[in-house]
Amino acid sequence: MTRIAIVSDTHGHVPNTLSAIGRLAELNVAQVIHCGDIGSPSIVPLFESWPTHFVFGNVDGNEASLRMAITDAGQSCHGRFGELEVAGRKIAFLHSDDARRFSSVIDSQEYDLVCYGHTHSAEHHHEGKTLVLNPGALYRAQPHSLAVVDLPDLTVESVIV
Repeated sequence: MTRIAIVSDTHGHVPNTLSAIGRLAELNVAQVIHCGDIGSPSIVPLFESWPTHFVFGNVDGNEASLRMAITDAGQSCHGRFGELEVAGRKIAFLHSDDARRFSSVIDSQEYDLVCYGHTHSAEHHHEGKTLVLNPGALYRAQPHSLAVVDLPDLTVESVIV
């Protein structure tokens, strides 16, 4: 069993992100996916304890400095769309502010898990064979939340931070 954490919408808010990091340390996750709206290069090194995969969101206008911070931290920058295979499961992740692309990724039924942010609302549901998951947000949400997914069985735990 492999556990991955999904976070989104940190918006450069270091205190909330540090609270999430504290929870992640307790949850025995192998890696982290950040679904965009990173907000500030200062967020990136906070995830140093895990391999972390970042995509950009609509507030990430500073893509060059974010990309540099991600690279300097030895993490993975996937631009506006990322995909991974973990524990035999195909995973896509994006911010979802591009509604057409978001729908296309889900409708393709190519992925076992599609992770997204942008709405600041935690939810997960199935569309065909695809589990669609929003972990919620670490900023501008009540409550602040993240998600942990157990692979390969795709069970979801929503975690209040």
